[in-house]
Amino acid sequence: MADRGKSEEEDAVPVNAMKVSGQPDWPGLLKWSLSRSDPGNQSQDPKKELSEEDRKWFMEAMQANSVDIVKRMKEISLVLQTPRQVLEEQGVSSQDIEGVLEELQDHVESIDMANDLKAVGGLNPLIGLLQDEYAPIRARAAEVLSTVVQNNPKSQNDVMEHKGMEALLNTFSSDPDVNVRAKALGAISSLIRNNKLGTNAFRLANGFGQLKEALSSDHSRLQRKALQVMHYLLQDNPKDNVTAAELGFPPLLTKLARSNDADIREEALQAMVDVSHNDKASSLSWGSDHKGLKDFLNERMSSLQDMKPEDLAPMRDEGVLLDTLWRDCFGQPSVLRQKGLLSLPGDGEPPPDVAGAMFQPSLRNLATQQSEEKKEPEPPLLLKL
Repeated sequence: MADRGKSEEEDAVPVNAMKVSGQPDWPGLLKWSLSRSDPGNQSQDPKKELSEEDRKWFMEAMQANSVDIVKRMKEISLVLQTPRQVLEEQGVSSQDIEGVLEELQDHVESIDMANDLKAVGGLNPLIGLLQDEYAPIRARAAEVLSTVVQNNPKSQNDVMEHKGMEALLNTFSSDPDVNVRAKALGAISSLIRNNKLGTNAFRLANGFGQLKEALSSDHSRLQRKALQVMHYLLQDNPKDNVTAAELGFPPLLTKLARSNDADIREEALQAMVDVSHNDKASSLSWGSDHKGLKDFLNERMSSLQDMKPEDLAPMRDEGVLLDTLWRDCFGQPSVLRQKGLLSLPGDGEPPPDVAGAMFQPSLRNLATQQSEEKKEPEPPLLLKL
């Protein structure tokens, strides 16, 4: 971008403020724009439009920034493709690679940039970094992949084609670092979201078995992630309720529903509600008389009844889930409802979707969704006299 010459106007931007190291000086541009719109700037005529020279410079700056993102992604992709030994010989450390991945994650927040990752040669080496010897790099690579595929069907397909599901499942099941495993599971949850090909691949690869192993661990973060993915799968395909029951999930869920972690407790109850909606799964889970489940529910509801009103309010969601589970299995209101300890809008209201809240669309997805047009109020009818 050619440098712009100085203007004789007092509010003109100096040439050296417009470019820094060959790049647009965005802070300078912002300061300049604010100064021109500042009502207190007496030297600026509010009715005066931008000069052609100013307009040309502004457009060139915007175009240069747009081109530079793609160029920078290509540069990052080249770095990721370069053997680690070569990078180390040039003084590039593992921390530097982690920083490069952090920058890449910022770029792929845009769906367009995420969809360009394959074209610029960055997708394959990014997936390969899931096997890097440095744990922070493996974790960061999983985070970037999660961002790339989130609410993005094209990139989901690209990652599936490049064996990304297999790589993520391997990392989730066998990585020695629990943080990396949690990040990989987070990427898997983004990859299977609204992606039939992804959910089928997850099931066929013994994904439920790996979720069960994660729930059996002592790591709360991994347990929460596993419960969120399980809830999504049970909602996506109700037949999976029977699969979960046959694989022995209910005893694990009941144990987690006694956790001291409120989030884990509620998400485990949510999964138990999902299973209870299927009669066969419910019977497989707790027996025909549901005695074990009844003992558990009585225990939990008794603890809520003993709470002071101010302490009970934050437990409302858990109470609703307990009541729903009781009604599904025993066909009658729970003691919590009978004593008026639940404030429910109505009998037909579904239980709170605790885990589903974790799958809310990102800002990126919200930006791509078409918002409903606001309806203009209809004009009043005029009566003819």
